[in-house]
Amino acid sequence: MTVSDTAVEVSLDQGLERLGIAVDAEQRRQLLGLVGLLHKWNRAYNLTAIRSPEEMVSRHLLDSAAVLPFVTGPTLLDVGAGPGFPGLVLAILRPELAVSLLDSNGKKVRFQRQAVMELGLTNVTPVQARVEAFEERFDQVISRAFASLGDFVSLTLPLVAPGGQWLAMKGPAVEEELAGVPDGVVPVAHHALEVPFEVGSRLLVVLERQPAGSAP
Repeated sequence: MTVSDTAVEVSLDQGLERLGIAVDAEQRRQLLGLVGLLHKWNRAYNLTAIRSPEEMVSRHLLDSAAVLPFVTGPTLLDVGAGPGFPGLVLAILRPELAVSLLDSNGKKVRFQRQAVMELGLTNVTPVQARVEAFEERFDQVISRAFASLGDFVSLTLPLVAPGGQWLAMKGPAVEEELAGVPDGVVPVAHHALEVPFEVGSRLLVVLERQPAGSAP
């Protein structure tokens, strides 16, 4: 596969148009390059169960891009980022955003570093560590497939700056997970995500920490 593969280009262009996201030539080159690099590495390192480059566009790139309207930054941590989704896509689409990618899997973080280098991304920091051992503060913390909602919030409590948010990309059963969210953290928004070329339902749950002394 090459990044000029017509089907991949058409899927990306049509998908971004349906999401209402405009990209310049460099961003488009980076997104196509990311698909090509993931496809190349995946054959050797099994980074994702998705094999087809065209399916990688919908399941990884467009799925990640769908949350862009709700990412405000200026700093974002992608927890359990795997090979770098959604963080790499969000960093390409919003160059002013400072993105950190956190994962404990060495081969996936090596891919992240290679992608950052080859795509010329200056706003991404890959980190290989367990979330419990990581110590920084971010305006927003996002997760696509890291853990249950309760575990995601509990494990990342120290990483969210005062007034910050959690962005949890979940499936339709998320309501059952809300009971596991720790005290003092409340959901403030639910957004249905329409991912082009995907039939399953997707939901973004936005949570915030209540100020000290707030009523329950």
